Amino acid sequence: MKKNEYIYKSFVNAGGVFAYISALVWFIFNAEKIFGSYPGLLGPVIGLLVFIISASVTGFLVLGKPIELFISGEKRAAIQMLFTTIAWLTLFLLVLAVSLILAK
Repeated sequence: MKKNEYIYKSFVNAGGVFAYISALVWFIFNAEKIFGSYPGLLGPVIGLLVFIISASVTGFLVLGKPIELFISGEKRAAIQMLFTTIAWLTLFLLVLAVSLILAK
């Protein structure tokens, strides 16, 4: 796999993480409007299940391809893919932070 392919695939994976997080945040902010209020044990159970699912989805998007590359013996490519994905996520974070600062 060429370097440009890693950059593109890591961008797609980081974009998937960003889209998933955005959708999840929208859902969390609107959950009470959609489902109503659920007192008691059900709310925390749902919250923890959402947390576990989110960790699995984002873990797969960030670590899936690097683990596959590492297992197939492409250790250098795996590390490049992982750090490129993390770099994209950091760039997304910085763009959002600067946007919020400039919006004030």
